[in-house]
Amino acid sequence: MAGVSLKCGDCGALLKSVEEAQEHAELTSHSNFAESTEAVLNLVCTACKKPCRSKTESDLHTKRTGHAEFEDKTMETVKPISLEAPKAAMEIDKPDGSSGSGEAAEEMVVPDVDNKILEELEAMGFPKARATRALHYSGNASLEAAVNWVVEHENDPDVDELPKVPANSNAGPPKPALTPEEVKIKAQELRERARKKKEEEEKRMEREREKERIRIGKELLEAKRMEEDNERKRIIALRKAEKEEERRAREKIRQKVEEDKAERRRKLGLPPEDPSAAKPSVPVVEEKKSSLPIRPATKTEQMRECLRSLKQTHKEDDTKVKRAFQTLLTYMGNVAKNPDEEKFRKIRLTNQTFQERVGSLRGGIEFMELCGFEKMEGGEFLFLPRDKIDSAVINSAGAELNSAINNPFFGVL
Repeated sequence: MAGVSLKCGDCGALLKSVEEAQEHAELTSHSNFAESTEAVLNLVCTACKKPCRSKTESDLHTKRTGHAEFEDKTMETVKPISLEAPKAAMEIDKPDGSSGSGEAAEEMVVPDVDNKILEELEAMGFPKARATRALHYSGNASLEAAVNWVVEHENDPDVDELPKVPANSNAGPPKPALTPEEVKIKAQELRERARKKKEEEEKRMEREREKERIRIGKELLEAKRMEEDNERKRIIALRKAEKEEERRAREKIRQKVEEDKAERRRKLGLPPEDPSAAKPSVPVVEEKKSSLPIRPATKTEQMRECLRSLKQTHKEDDTKVKRAFQTLLTYMGNVAKNPDEEKFRKIRLTNQTFQERVGSLRGGIEFMELCGFEKMEGGEFLFLPRDKIDSAVINSAGAELNSAINNPFFGVL
């Protein structure tokens, strides 16, 4: 099969004609060319008909215009390559309107460009003519400047034509080619800029991550602080309730002692003590009782009285009473921790364990009803509806049960 392109043996670039091979040789000093059956890629944008000769060029076109569909017309433009086209013909036909030999009054030649940057552009997939034109009009400044020029002028009709300048002005291009030392310095500067940019981006991301860590840490600390405050308030309330219960127990014991003393005096035939001296503290107690204002305290009092009645009724079996209190505390704890679990809010009254621990004891079921439990299904179950769970009542019940279990004076009288 006849060759359809020329392939540079030095860089692997595919060229459509001898003229392009000569231009490539002049710009890169590559001289190793061979015929190839591999066709030069020809991708045509279906939206704007822009031809692209490489995948890199088509990706760049898509990024700039948003056109993402290309038609592969490589095989339509393939034709056997001619090896007889002289370089002189190109030099005579390409100038703008001039004819005759290349030694006319003003000869037009391809301007000098930075060969190293040109090779990099070709490696990216840009045609030689387009890369040369970009370097010439960007002043041989840098690879980035040349790519930006290509992006800005990719729709120019002559973007794939080699630029021509008068021969006598070629010695002074927009920017002279860099020496190898200058190229190394420039490359080092580009690498240094890229490194600094990467370091700045990493630092920025690290700052963002650190801010996020600080925010999460603050939220965790705040949640922990609130939890500790709530626990501290609960403990204070529990201790206050215990002290109040102890005070009430001592007061009742004192009253009982006074009554016993009066009874002994009566049996001994002694005159009774002055009532005003014997009952100085009763009005105070009554006054304090009347100062308890809020409704939850009344319900709490009812629960306390219910537990006190249970203990006094079964005071001969202290183990049974404590087991009942502990079972009730477990029920309240399960409801408080798992309010959405129906199995913790529904108790079968005929359950043997429930009957032995709570149901058979006077005051057990009454206490649960004070906590919100209701009899249902013909009295077969005790059930606490989800929408009737009162956290304050459940917590008060737990506090009263803890006091009943741990306070030795609870239910003495």
